[in-house]
Amino acid sequence: MTKTPEEIELMAESGRLLASVFVHLDGMPLAGMSTLAINDEVERFIVDELQARPASKGQYDYGFVLNCSRNAVVCHGVPSADELVADGDILNLDITLEKNGFIADSSKTYLIGEVSARARRLVRTTQEAMWKGIRAVRPGATLGDVGHAIERYAKKAGYTVVRDFCGHGIGREMHEAPQVLHFGKPGTGLRLREGMTFTIEPMINEGTARTVTLDDGWTVVTGDGKLSAQFEHTVAVTSDGVRVLTLRPGERMM
Repeated sequence: MTKTPEEIELMAESGRLLASVFVHLDGMPLAGMSTLAINDEVERFIVDELQARPASKGQYDYGFVLNCSRNAVVCHGVPSADELVADGDILNLDITLEKNGFIADSSKTYLIGEVSARARRLVRTTQEAMWKGIRAVRPGATLGDVGHAIERYAKKAGYTVVRDFCGHGIGREMHEAPQVLHFGKPGTGLRLREGMTFTIEPMINEGTARTVTLDDGWTVVTGDGKLSAQFEHTVAVTSDGVRVLTLRPGERMM
C-alpha cells in the first residue's frame, strides 16, 4: 500500500494534470450544457491537450470519462445528451486521469448560476468536511481518525454522511487497498504510514444517508430526493503530514 518517492512524484504529475482539467472546467459556461457535452470536452482536453488517458473510460465497462452527479445524485451519475445543466443546480464532476502509469482522482461540486442558500451551505460544508479529513492524515494516525473528523463536522452542521461508498487506495490501479471510510472512531482502523496514497471523497447528504441505485446500474441517488454534495482529492502520507496530489492552483487547505 506504500509508494516510493519516485512513484509519488509520478502520481503528483498525474494530479497536476488533473487539476488543470478542473481549471479548464472553471472557465466553461456549464449552465445550458448537456452532461454528455461536458464529458466530451473533458475527454478532448485530457487526450488532445494533456496527452494523458482518462482512466475512468473502460473501467468496469464504463463508457465515459467522468461522472456527472447533479442535485439529488450522490455519485456515479452517467453523462447524457438529454440531461441539461440548469441555473440553480449543484453538479459534482468526478474525474480520473492516468499519466506514465499512475492515476489521480478528484472531484468538485460546482454551483451553477443562482444557487439557493441551503444548497450553498451543503456544498461549503462538504468541502470543509473533506479538508477536516485531509488534515487528520499523518504518520501514526488511523483511518478511523480521518473518518471521525469528517463525520463529526458534517453531523455538527446537521447533515449525514453516506456510508455505502468510500475513498480508496490509488496508484497504478484506480482502486487499491485500503478502503477509506468517511465515518469512524478515533484510534481505530489502519494505521497510516509514509508513502500511502489514497482518496478522501466524502458524500454528504442534506437528509437521509440512505442511497438508492437506479436501474442503469450506476447512478446513485439520495433515498429521500434531497440534495447531496461531494468533494475529492488524492493524497499521500508524508514523513510529517500529508501532501495533496490533486491540489488546484490557488486552492488552500480549509
